[in-house]
Amino acid sequence: MIISGKVFVVTGGGSGIGREIVLQLLERGARVAAVDLSQDRLTETVTLAGPAAARLTTHAVDVTDADAVRHLPDAVTDAHGAVDGLLNVAGIIQRFVPFDQLDESDLQRVFAVNFWGVVTMIRAFLPRLRERPQAALVNVSSMGGFVPVPGQTAYGASKAAVKLLTEGLHAELRGTAVRVTVVFPGAVATSITENSGVRIPTAPGADDAVAANVLAPATAARQIIAAMAKGSYRVLVGRDAKVMDLLTRLVPERAMTMIARRMAGLLQSPQSS
Repeated sequence: MIISGKVFVVTGGGSGIGREIVLQLLERGARVAAVDLSQDRLTETVTLAGPAAARLTTHAVDVTDADAVRHLPDAVTDAHGAVDGLLNVAGIIQRFVPFDQLDESDLQRVFAVNFWGVVTMIRAFLPRLRERPQAALVNVSSMGGFVPVPGQTAYGASKAAVKLLTEGLHAELRGTAVRVTVVFPGAVATSITENSGVRIPTAPGADDAVAANVLAPATAARQIIAAMAKGSYRVLVGRDAKVMDLLTRLVPERAMTMIARRMAGLLQSPQSS
């Protein structure tokens, strides 16, 4: 897909990987509709876009609000004339506690944003994408969607659901003009913890190699856009994601044990949460 001149909708466009995708798409000559829960964060994205902001619209929408999302396709096409691509980037993590210490509201919130938000956006925009001669649908899952992280079991389950949802859509949309891509980022330096209202616990036992592999959001965004342009099916972002993907295929239980040991320090006791 040629990026210049196309129209893309990006959720999570107010920070992190989503913001970098917005800015880099604009740099490549695209028109962008940035979606985020926070209008303040979207305003910051507009400022960072500089003169290219003339091709940017912002939409302060909660992706878990089905009624608000249903109005988005009309708002975007009214502003830009069409929709050529949808990138579902928005996501949150859970509190770093064992699964049985999560409140029902915690579970519902993680799945509402990470899974049902993606479902709702796709259902709203897929008819518009089908109308285009060439279109892209990109869903961001996570390395946590195929390898378990202590204290992030519900988060991982929500991202695993995004993985299979996207793979199913890829199978169903074969032979159409819509190319479907699933993305598995490893560790990326974003503000997801802050946006999720979660505090990262001190983890003296965590492996220093984990921190060393953290990618800059701009690097992750560049790889995601390149994969979308190529129409790639499956994209692993970061060395850690690539290594763990291989290990989970070859020695799944050993890979799980390795991550559990390295990241055990992140798991808070119920008293410390």
